[in-house]
Amino acid sequence: MTMKLAIGSLAVASAFVGTALAQEHPKMPAGMTHEQHQAQMKKEAELKEHGQMAMGFDQDQATHHFTLTPKGGTIAATANDASDVTTRDHIRTHLLEIAASFAKGDFEKPLMTHGEMPPGVTEMQQSQADIKYSYEQTDKGGMVRIVTSSDRALEAVHEFLRYLIREHATGDPLSVQK
Repeated sequence: MTMKLAIGSLAVASAFVGTALAQEHPKMPAGMTHEQHQAQMKKEAELKEHGQMAMGFDQDQATHHFTLTPKGGTIAATANDASDVTTRDHIRTHLLEIAASFAKGDFEKPLMTHGEMPPGVTEMQQSQADIKYSYEQTDKGGMVRIVTSSDRALEAVHEFLRYLIREHATGDPLSVQK
């Protein structure tokens, strides 16, 4: 093999490896150190892994949305692929269980997913009688509707949902939607 051919092959291989690594490693956000970016990626990977265990479906196959409403809010999840009935059915099972467990004051699944008890949960548990949770099936998944007339409970529900919006990086509004 000639020197030119060897150098050319090395350049092509380096470009390929660089491209492959760039696809697996998300671009570092502006203003973030390398260490902060590494910590963020580790946390996101753990969230996906723990979420799959707690929720029963692959987090990359579904999309979450959290909405703050004047009377509470919603937790929704949908299968990314309309033909993926397995993910859709797992979402439905999970959200049905969430509505029932939250109504009993059991927030073990969010603790399991996030590795900490989300803000607002203690107040939601203390205001359990003032909060109603209902499950609704959607075409590609489901939704838990959270409703309260208590100002204290409403503040806690909104705090909880804002935490979920940030943790799941959904981009949903952090303010109340009408």
